[in-house]
Amino acid sequence: MEGKSALIKTQDSEDEDPETDTQFKENFIKCDSWLIVYLIMVVAVVLTLGRIVFLPDSVVKIVKDIPRSQVYIRHSYYKLEKLSIIKCGNTKTLEAERDDDFKQGVIYTKPRGRKQTKPVINNNYVMFGSNLIIDNTPPDVNVLLPQCKVSDDAKFDCHPENKITQAKCEARGCCWQTSTKRKKPVNATDPAATQAPVDLPYCFYPSNFPGYSITNVVETAFGYSVDLERTVKSYYPNDIMKLHMNILFENETRLRFKIFDPANKRYEVPLQTPSFVKKAENPDYLVRIKNNTFAIQVTRISTKTIILDTAVGAFIYADQFLQISTKLPSKHITGLGEHRQGLMINPNWTRFTMWNKDQPPLEDTNEYGDHPFYLSVESGASSHGVFLLNSNAMDVVLQPGTPNPSLTYRTIGGILDFYIFMGPKPNEVIKQYTEVIGRTFFPAIWQLGFHLSRWGIGTATNLLALVDKVQKAGIPLSAQWYDIDYMKDKLDFTWDNKTYGDLAATVWKLRTKGLANVIIVDPGISNSRPGGRYLPYDSGFVKDIFIKDSTGTKNLVGKVWPGTVVFPDFSNKKTKYYWLHLVTKFRELVYFDGIWIDMNEPSNMVTGSIDGCPDNSLENPPYVPAVRGNSLRFNTICASAKQHLSSHYNLHNVYGFQESQATHMALRAQDSSKRPLVLSRSTFAGSGQYAAHWTGDNNSTFSDLAKSIPAILRMNMFGISMVGADICGFNGNTTEELCQRWYQLGAFYPFCRNHNHKDSKDQDPTAFGDNMAAAVKKVLDIRHSLIPYFYYLFLQSHVNGDTVVRPLFFEYPSDSTTYNINYQFMWGKCLLVSPVVTAGATKVTAYFPADLWYDFYTLSAFDSKGENKILDAPLDMINLHVRGGCILPTLHSTWRGNPGYKLIAALDSTGEANGTVYIDDGGTFWTYTNGLYRWIDMVVSNQIMTLTMTRNGFMGWAFIDTIQVLGVDTEPSVVFVNTVNTSFTYNNDTLVMTVPLTEGTFPLTNVKMKWT
Repeated sequence: MEGKSALIKTQDSEDEDPETDTQFKENFIKCDSWLIVYLIMVVAVVLTLGRIVFLPDSVVKIVKDIPRSQVYIRHSYYKLEKLSIIKCGNTKTLEAERDDDFKQGVIYTKPRGRKQTKPVINNNYVMFGSNLIIDNTPPDVNVLLPQCKVSDDAKFDCHPENKITQAKCEARGCCWQTSTKRKKPVNATDPAATQAPVDLPYCFYPSNFPGYSITNVVETAFGYSVDLERTVKSYYPNDIMKLHMNILFENETRLRFKIFDPANKRYEVPLQTPSFVKKAENPDYLVRIKNNTFAIQVTRISTKTIILDTAVGAFIYADQFLQISTKLPSKHITGLGEHRQGLMINPNWTRFTMWNKDQPPLEDTNEYGDHPFYLSVESGASSHGVFLLNSNAMDVVLQPGTPNPSLTYRTIGGILDFYIFMGPKPNEVIKQYTEVIGRTFFPAIWQLGFHLSRWGIGTATNLLALVDKVQKAGIPLSAQWYDIDYMKDKLDFTWDNKTYGDLAATVWKLRTKGLANVIIVDPGISNSRPGGRYLPYDSGFVKDIFIKDSTGTKNLVGKVWPGTVVFPDFSNKKTKYYWLHLVTKFRELVYFDGIWIDMNEPSNMVTGSIDGCPDNSLENPPYVPAVRGNSLRFNTICASAKQHLSSHYNLHNVYGFQESQATHMALRAQDSSKRPLVLSRSTFAGSGQYAAHWTGDNNSTFSDLAKSIPAILRMNMFGISMVGADICGFNGNTTEELCQRWYQLGAFYPFCRNHNHKDSKDQDPTAFGDNMAAAVKKVLDIRHSLIPYFYYLFLQSHVNGDTVVRPLFFEYPSDSTTYNINYQFMWGKCLLVSPVVTAGATKVTAYFPADLWYDFYTLSAFDSKGENKILDAPLDMINLHVRGGCILPTLHSTWRGNPGYKLIAALDSTGEANGTVYIDDGGTFWTYTNGLYRWIDMVVSNQIMTLTMTRNGFMGWAFIDTIQVLGVDTEPSVVFVNTVNTSFTYNNDTLVMTVPLTEGTFPLTNVKMKWT
């Protein structure tokens, strides 16, 4: 038998005398007298040595439901070639010859110069302090041959690849069993597919599949250091037989465990994560490590819920195949992007593949971004999050179980670097996650407005005419975007003189109309221009900053819009300065406020390169995830391409992330006082620090409209708050009804932009006539009025990591009905949005969690017990409701060029409400950091509304023109504002008190209003 770790089951047999052998032999027999002697010896070692504890690595366990003559023994460090049997009462044990490199049990070593927490031994458990347990309990099943009596819940796929056969399965040491419960074919119908359909596997791991064992545990200043070793190779090439794991108690709600090769440095994601100075003292998590075979379990101490348990499936750590599985504490799980799916993931045999690709939103395939993070709502309504910091291609598979499902990660490179976030509230999980990956940028106010774009607008004349038409219709337009048709021959950092003439003059005209301007730039740089005629290529060639082919000697050449192209290597610091130079030079010619970076997965119109790709392990790894096109190089560049930091095999998923960093830096350098806007199609964890995102090339269908909602909610969970979908759809021709409904929904996207394909018909707000233009104006005016509230939410996202838009369950985690609501959402905690998402509908069924709600339009109250309500939804309206207990600041008027605010106080059932007004200059980069803002806390209690200015660092003028209080049960007799008896109106039907104030009389500072 190969290896040193095995589990032996003995059957009844005739008594045999022990073999006499000159080599040392050792027995561990569960006879009472022997056990007492052994325990005394262990205690003596502990008391004598203090710093070193020898634990038994061989235990005889009597199983109650089998004859006492069937004994289970674990010999982790013994050869199993020479065995003998000794009888002790009704039990038998085996002797095994000790190997030359025998280690007696697990050795726990105290680092020098530090106080060591002495481990407490309790039978098979060793406990360090109160937050780490080593579990040496042997398994119940203990045989040499694969044990295939496994329940369906415990069947984890041993051969997920396509073209599985029984012979291939058993060659891996796995079990084969067909089942009528499998609904999908065992192999994919496409013979080129790399992966078989996910379903109940015919080929699954036996319960005793060999894995890793612990060889050493050391307490460190930040947690624990663990050595792992396997003695039996897996079925993938180049197993890493010895591993190291750091368990880091980073703070009370954040645990990290990092498993890596201690002998050879492997690629790690170039994402800066926060440091910490000491181990958390009172975390809400308990870590248990199982020794045979290795697994890690994390328990929430406060509820005793096991939130992570990898003692399922098979833990494999080979050079190009890393696999680990975990049980989930509930079926309520969301995240794992970027994919098209409902808000909560269907755990019934679902696979998510992560390999960034130029792929319009489509079910069951990899798309533009990579976000290996999920959030789970446990029973009892606590939530936690899990983030795998790994950027290599991977599959994540969910499978059903009783009572709860399981999840398996399969990645083809890097390391396993896990973060666990304890919440316990959903929004707290996201705050903890974004503290690690970086929080969203703080947008300028103009970025929160309505943006207009179109591929194929044709000429500067057409563009100016369109803007003029939209503005004459009263549409509050904030920015104009320029797609690739503004370029000369689709070349970056150029413009077409024939169609756009003096582009700088066009931009200036739009700026005088109050519009910002955003240009598109693709990463592919043309290499086919005459020498000395195209700066982006010439300077990049001289600086040697383009991605190389697998030889490392030639620039890799692909093909995109301008023809053959090379790709800047954004992992190289020199490239960032090259990019900065290009942005600076072009902005000297044409002023622009933002850059839209597209095609940056990177996309490629040939497979790999114009010269193809080599046949090696990076192009054809032993395991290829279920990527679209069945190849890592499909529609992108060769995986074996060489970049400054590593191979493209490792860096592909962070290409767009690193371009976002470079572009953000370049725009900041143009004017360090301005907040730039970068819009990126490709994203990775942390992209939200630098860029906004849109959901890509969607279709003009009601289905795409509806599915955009969970997409933007998930992106907010991923730390990308500024996100939206192309309003009315990008591909295909929209209809008036669809477009009008989409404008209503899009008005409540964080990023609000209309954009479509050059071959599609017009869909700007005026495209379908005056009636629709009026309806679009109505909803965009509402968005504009709510910008003070939205702006505050973005600040909270930037500073604290809050989501801007969020699912209902974020605010009502104890209400399980909210878990599966896909088509309603909330702006912050105060505004509920219930759009129409189906054709022909004039009513919408909306769910209202148990709370007091106010209709945004009529201001009438609805005290919900947690129920559905059918709402009227005429074509020109989207349903909005304000949550009781909130005060919304809204823009309502202007006076002498200064904003007039209407404050809407929606009282809760106790007659209270609160809110915040944040005001700065709307676009300077360091306003919050330097305290150049005004902060006003608003509170209503006991019929008194108090505005308290806690910071007055902004000198701009703003005033209150109206205060409206909803839910005033009794008509007041008098209202005082700052001791001034002030007129008001009261509606007995809606119970709304409205207090109009004289323009400019009451500045938005300290105010007190009382009514009796």
